[in-house]
Amino acid sequence: MGLSCSSVVDAPIEEVFAWHGRPGAITRLTPPWQPVRVVAEASSLRDGHAVLGFPGGLRWVAAHQPDAYDPPHQFEDVLESRPLARVLRWRHTHRFAEVDGDRTRVEDSVATPVPRRALRAMFRYRHAQLADDLTAHARARSWTDRALTVAVTGSNGLVGKAVTALLSTGGHRVLRLVRRAARAPEERRWDPLDPAADLLRGVDAVIHLAGEPIAGRFTHAHEVAIRDSRVEPTRLLAQRAATSPDGPTAFVSASAIGIYGPDRGDEPLTEDSERGEGFLADVVAEWEAATAPAEQAGLRCVRVRTGIVQSPQGGTLRLLYPLFAAGAGGRLGDGTHWLSWIGIDDLADIYLRAVCDQATSGPINAVAPRPVRNQRYTRTLASVLHRPAVLPVPALAPRLLLGRRGADELALADQNVRPARLLAQEHVFRHPELDSALRHVLGVLPPGAAEEVG
Repeated sequence: MGLSCSSVVDAPIEEVFAWHGRPGAITRLTPPWQPVRVVAEASSLRDGHAVLGFPGGLRWVAAHQPDAYDPPHQFEDVLESRPLARVLRWRHTHRFAEVDGDRTRVEDSVATPVPRRALRAMFRYRHAQLADDLTAHARARSWTDRALTVAVTGSNGLVGKAVTALLSTGGHRVLRLVRRAARAPEERRWDPLDPAADLLRGVDAVIHLAGEPIAGRFTHAHEVAIRDSRVEPTRLLAQRAATSPDGPTAFVSASAIGIYGPDRGDEPLTEDSERGEGFLADVVAEWEAATAPAEQAGLRCVRVRTGIVQSPQGGTLRLLYPLFAAGAGGRLGDGTHWLSWIGIDDLADIYLRAVCDQATSGPINAVAPRPVRNQRYTRTLASVLHRPAVLPVPALAPRLLLGRRGADELALADQNVRPARLLAQEHVFRHPELDSALRHVLGVLPPGAAEEVG
């Protein structure tokens, strides 16, 4: 038994093969709906070992086979960790064939007793990720043909993992700014309240993602942590970027659509809209203002106002996915409030653009071009999962969980946000429609798609 899956991607064979050998490739190819994490990447496609971790301490150790290594046409890995290897007998051959100078046929052949139907969604996801990532990198090369050195805070978070893996598979060097002692050449210790004078030496751009998670009950302590983890650390990092010799020319900071306030109704909100009122609007305004030292020093500053990120590994979808999969989902309140969402891979693309595109600056609404009302969101999620959505959640429930302010500013926020500046730049979204975005991150094939993977 086994599976074979092939597709044609729009990139030269040397680039496709090189992509697989760069840091971050296994992260980009690991489906987000699977309960696995990348423990270690292979140091070489010829003879390295990749390690994935499963719940309960199980490890998937894939050993690359030197006798099957034939760049840029083939590499192979074999599952060698027990007890999985004894049961699954997994041998995965990756083949690449030139279609013409700018296109490559990619074929995955897996020998295993695992039924093909259990593998189809995974390999369809992998091929879609590869094709879309290569397209994103080709666009990025039209903005800059340089391999950049990018310093990233918050690299271990949901967004940080996606962004750093996308950058490194594109040939850029990622320096992870970590709060503990550095353990690897690609790490530098960062004290948020006292960044070292040489922290950003040799860096082309900074991506600042770190901050206390906003989700949670809005107690006084939680609100203080949200503000304190963002405003002053951002100001000090921007100041360090502004004063670093041989330092960055671009400073990209996370931000949030919370700046527009929680109750804007049907008003279309663009980057030129007035800021709103409320706790998050105040915090985000201070957070964005904290980038001023970098901007005043002439650095190109981008503030990425992020919407509701769609990934089963974090955010609201992580909470909703098991409920809807069990048939226990439904609209929130009356379901009429707007939800401005963004797929995790589209968000990573926006950060790639923010780093590479000299024409991108100022606030950017990182949301999909078609926001939906909550009732439409719940119907779409239920439809993708082939489950009913008949159990509405009263507005009282999130208020009990998050507090009144937390519920009003997060779960019940009514924000019809549009990515006006990205659309003006003719930015290409991988998943502009919610149905497509959810199917991709949840591994649900559209009708008839199973036959595409043989």
